[in-house]
Amino acid sequence: MTLTEQLADFVVRTRFEDLPTPVRHEAQRCLLDWLGVALGASRHTMVDILLEAAGELGSSPQASILGRDARVDLTWAALTNGSMSHIYDYDDTHLDTVLHPSAPVMPAILALAEGGQMSGPAFLTAFVVGYEVEARVALSVYPSHYDRGWHITGTAGAIGAAAAAAKMLGLNLMQTTHALGTASTQAAGMREMFGTMCKPLHPGKAAANGLLAALLAAKGFTSSIRALEAPRGFCHVQSDGPDLGWLTRNLGGTFEILKNSFKPYPCGVVTHPGIDGVLRLREGNSFSAGAVEEIQIRANRLVLELTGKTEPATGLEGKFSIFHCAAAALVDGTVGPAQFTDDRVRDPRIIAARGLVKVEVDRDVREDEAVVSILLRDGRRLEDHVVHASGSRENPLSDEGLRKKFKSLTEGIISAQQADRIIQLVREIEDIDDMGVLIKACSKG
Repeated sequence: MTLTEQLADFVVRTRFEDLPTPVRHEAQRCLLDWLGVALGASRHTMVDILLEAAGELGSSPQASILGRDARVDLTWAALTNGSMSHIYDYDDTHLDTVLHPSAPVMPAILALAEGGQMSGPAFLTAFVVGYEVEARVALSVYPSHYDRGWHITGTAGAIGAAAAAAKMLGLNLMQTTHALGTASTQAAGMREMFGTMCKPLHPGKAAANGLLAALLAAKGFTSSIRALEAPRGFCHVQSDGPDLGWLTRNLGGTFEILKNSFKPYPCGVVTHPGIDGVLRLREGNSFSAGAVEEIQIRANRLVLELTGKTEPATGLEGKFSIFHCAAAALVDGTVGPAQFTDDRVRDPRIIAARGLVKVEVDRDVREDEAVVSILLRDGRRLEDHVVHASGSRENPLSDEGLRKKFKSLTEGIISAQQADRIIQLVREIEDIDDMGVLIKACSKG
C-alpha cells in the first residue's frame, strides 16, 4: 500500500474500542472547548457575512449553525462553524506543529451527524482519526511548510477533515484514499492573512473542503492514491525535505491527541508565556500600569515572527501583537475576548502601554517559555520566569478550567441552564445514541 493508502486504512479500521481511555477523554475535552469557542463567536460580524452570502447563493437548510437559528447546506455549515470556531483564536493547539486541530475536523463531522442518527462513540472515533491524520500530515511537513508561509491549520486541517468525514460516511479503503487525495489538492491558507478575517476562514474552508472530498469520494470521485507522498504530491510540493515517516510511524499505537493543548487566552499561542508573566507580576506586586517604566520580554523567535505587530489597528490584528497582549495584561489585569475588540486595541491607555513593551529574541527560550521583567518608575525591577505557559502540555488546563472557559465564552449567548446541559451531554457523550440531541442544545440563539 502507498503511504496515503496506509493512512486511509487506519481511518477505515479504527473502532471506538481501539481508542485508549485517555484518548477518549481528550476527545471529549476537545469537543467541549470547540463548542465553547464556536458558540462564543456566533454573534461576530464575520458570521453575519457568511450567512448573508449563503442566502445569496441559495443554500438549502440541511445543517445548523451553532448559537444561531440559521440552517444552511452541509458544506456551508462546515465552512461557517469552522470559521466561527477560530474567530477568537481561542481554540486548541497541537503545539509541536502549531496546528489548530479541532476547528477543521469538528464542523465537518458535526454537519454529517445532524443529517442522520449518529452515536456519540461514532462521533468521537471519527474525530480522533481525523485529528491523527491531520497531525501526522502536519508533522511530516513542519517546520518548512509553516516557514514557507502556509497556514498549517488550513492545509493539513483539510486532510484531517476528509479523514473524519470519510469515517462518518463509512467509506471503504479506496474511497477514503481518494477523499484524502481530493482534500490534499484543495489544501490552502497563507500566513499573510493573520490578523484578518481570512485566518478563521482557513479552518472553515478546510472543514468544507474535507467534507466535500469525502462526499465526492462516496460517489466514485477519484484522486491519486499517492496524493501525500508523491514527488508532486502534498508533502513535497508544500515543504522542503518532508519527513514522510511521520505519516505512518507507529500508526494506531500512539495518538497525537494526547499532546493537545487548550488556550487560556484568545490570541496567538506564542504570546501566552509573556501574558502569564505580566499577569503574575501584576497580581503578586502592588503597582498600577502608570507606575511602569518598561516591560521586557525575553522570548522564543516565533514570538516576533508570528506576533510582532507593533501597532495593531483592529482587534484581529491585536491577537498577533505581543505588544498589545502584554499591554492588555498590564492595564486590564485579564486577557479575554474583550481585550481584542477594535475599540480596546485603539484605547489610548493600551496604546501608551504598548510603547513600554520591549521583546528580545533568545534562541534558547522554548515556545512555551518566557522571562518577563518589569521596571517600575521607582527603580524596582520585578522578574518572572515562565517555565511552561498556562495551557501548555506541562501546565495544562484542567477539566474544571475548561468548563469555566466554556461558561465564560457562552455567557450571553445561551442560558446558564443550556450551558450546563451541554457540559453534561459532552461528559456523557459515550452514552449518547443520537448526536442530534447535543446539536439541538447548541443551535438556538
